Amino acid sequence: MKTQSTTKPLASVILIATLAAGGVLMAAQEQPGLSLWDLAGKEAKVHRFSTLFTAQDVRNTLSSETGLANAIDWCKRTAVSQVYIECFRDGYQAERAALTNAMARFRAAGIGVSGCVTPTRVGKSSTGWKNTISCYTDKPTQEKVRAIFEYAASLTDETMIDDFWFTDCACPECNAARNARSVTTGDRSYLASGDTWEDYRCELMLRLSRECVLAAAKRVNPNARLIIKYPQWYDHFHERGYDVARESKDFDRIWVGTETRDYNDKHWGGTAQYEAFFIMRWLGGIGGSKCGGGWFDPYGTTERTYVEQARQTVLGGARESLLFCYGSLQGGTGPKNVEALRANIPGLLAVAREVGKRSIVGIAAYKPANSHPEREGRVFDFVGMLGLPLAPCHEFPTDAPAAFFSVHALKDPDLVAHLASFIKAGKPVLLTDGLAQQLKDKLALDASNVRILPVKGDPKSLLQLPQKELDDLRAALLRPFKTTFRAPSRVALYLFKDGSWVAENFNDEPAAVELNGKTFNIESRGWIQRWN
Repeated sequence: MKTQSTTKPLASVILIATLAAGGVLMAAQEQPGLSLWDLAGKEAKVHRFSTLFTAQDVRNTLSSETGLANAIDWCKRTAVSQVYIECFRDGYQAERAALTNAMARFRAAGIGVSGCVTPTRVGKSSTGWKNTISCYTDKPTQEKVRAIFEYAASLTDETMIDDFWFTDCACPECNAARNARSVTTGDRSYLASGDTWEDYRCELMLRLSRECVLAAAKRVNPNARLIIKYPQWYDHFHERGYDVARESKDFDRIWVGTETRDYNDKHWGGTAQYEAFFIMRWLGGIGGSKCGGGWFDPYGTTERTYVEQARQTVLGGARESLLFCYGSLQGGTGPKNVEALRANIPGLLAVAREVGKRSIVGIAAYKPANSHPEREGRVFDFVGMLGLPLAPCHEFPTDAPAAFFSVHALKDPDLVAHLASFIKAGKPVLLTDGLAQQLKDKLALDASNVRILPVKGDPKSLLQLPQKELDDLRAALLRPFKTTFRAPSRVALYLFKDGSWVAENFNDEPAAVELNGKTFNIESRGWIQRWN
């Protein structure tokens, strides 16, 4: 098998990229002698890298000429062609003079500039995540939010909201508002529609988004565009007031948290790397053309796991990778992570170019918006780590060639009818044991095309499935794609409509992979691609 650079699109090109023993990804430069900054300009329409300067970074770094010069130089050496300069975080509002001067300097250097707001420590504190998240039922806090976004809109046309635009408050004021529409009959009270905690919070945050963020910003600046950045915890969005379906319609753009970090890290771990791909594609389906990019950070990472975040973001179809944040990347694991990323940027941009030309195909993974995980939290991430190529979706996948269903699908009121038709069509179906248990009296599940996945209320246990079970699952579910795949657990597969594919090894050991009858060796924490 010949290893080639993807400098120019070739018919049936195979590219291998692996992490060497020293932790640096080996990837050919796009063109000999072409700097990362020049490459960033050349590939800007395909994919770009960006970073964020927090309000505290503005105060501590961007308020001096030396700090500004160093920041601009760092951006150019890291192919960062877009920056987000924040005006508010943790109760601190950066000074206008420092903000406007920094924005002007970056623009003069040829770097795009947008703003950012992180709504933490705003007004009255929540009873939940105290001293960080706010009680947005509180009227003075609402007015403070309005003032912050008016200020942001006066500085720049585009403002991103970091992923703290939610509430978990259950104070007496919130509870009274939640129960305001309750119906009392005799000595019993019944909550009316919209009065559960999650529904109340979704309604509250949607109203505040419309009145105190979008309308407020556009009154100050008619050209204002607002980006809502969703965090990575997709199973619990609605519980804290993120209604991704309605908010994505209201906001001008959406962004996606793709920070998976190191699965084994004692503090930050536990998130399977495949999650970044899943959430990027799932929210991309909801947001459509509004979906801009993914956002990841250096916390709890090594050089290898940091680069994995970048890969999954690109494979997820992101048009931009935001490196959070400049200040954090200057210390701790940041400098080594950035060094590894720089070595990988040419290869990542080459992959982004190929991904952008193609549509993914795979086993439809149905997660309706605002659906509940019960005991199957983040099950999609672990299924993807089994080498089952998923095609995330938020609407029932009627036309999919194969599909995976978990308890999340119970959010769909027409699930039984839809699933019965899907099974009857003879297409491969994979159900979690939790969903099968809840459907056993409503639907015949003994068809030969139905398989039950033994989640047992512990999705991470799927990583321990025996090899024979993995092989049997893949054989049945990949048949419609005319694909065969044999590999250890923690080797993920990504399929594209034209027959192109990517396989990534998340193990710390090399993996022998058999794909469509051909054998490949993938180095530890490496990936291999074939583009037709």
